[in-house]
Amino acid sequence: MATTSNSNQADIVVFDLETTVPSKPGQRFWVLEFGAIVICPRNLVELESYSTLIRPKDLSAVAVRTSRCNGISREAVEKAPLFEEVADRVFTILNGRIWAGHNIRRFDCVRIKEVFADIGRHAPEPVGIIDSLGVLTEKFGRRAGDMKMASLAAYFELGHQKHRSLDDVRMNLEVLKHCATVLFLESSLPSILNGSFQTTSSIMTRSRSNAKSSCREESCRKSLPVSATGNLEKMTEKVKDLLCKAKGKQSLNNLLKHSHSLLR
Repeated sequence: MATTSNSNQADIVVFDLETTVPSKPGQRFWVLEFGAIVICPRNLVELESYSTLIRPKDLSAVAVRTSRCNGISREAVEKAPLFEEVADRVFTILNGRIWAGHNIRRFDCVRIKEVFADIGRHAPEPVGIIDSLGVLTEKFGRRAGDMKMASLAAYFELGHQKHRSLDDVRMNLEVLKHCATVLFLESSLPSILNGSFQTTSSIMTRSRSNAKSSCREESCRKSLPVSATGNLEKMTEKVKDLLCKAKGKQSLNNLLKHSHSLLR
């Protein structure tokens, strides 16, 4: 039975899929890995986690030696369970919760429906969806560049994206926390901070209208981080000094605790 933070409040499940990339029109995506963490929406504490490699029914779709940055090769998944063997666990962790992830509306949610349809089962249903790509583009703006997770992580100096499901969902949560903190600080001193860290850039997202464009855009999504704009450390020190003067030296950690509400 899944852990829950409050019987009257839905928990948030942040999840990510790693898949094959079709090389020809008409080929499908095969899910190779599922990873998720369940967090309490009141304090963002991680309540549980789950990840598993998944063996696709068509092993030939997986490269013998992968050149992709997730490192999932045919050998890595050939002894993994089929999706039908882990479907109950995936259903339990997803169903009836708020789903969160980066670009999940256009990709991960679609893949979840597909894999459950493959085994003749109803897919889990969310009570709400938080797509961090859309939320951050609207609320945070394009100051981090193309808004890919790797670029956002680089902007906040969180390290390289590993392109493994469980690592990526935890990075996604950290990116959200950092974005929310910056937005909170800017709203605290709008005349001083608003617009100080803005940059402009075009945004690139994944479109799944056909396999050819899918391959090209998936490759863009999985690319290495672009150069980060700005220096978060210097920015944070500047903001701390400003807040100490304006807020009576109120702890930045206390501000962080509540800042995620800005992204709702």
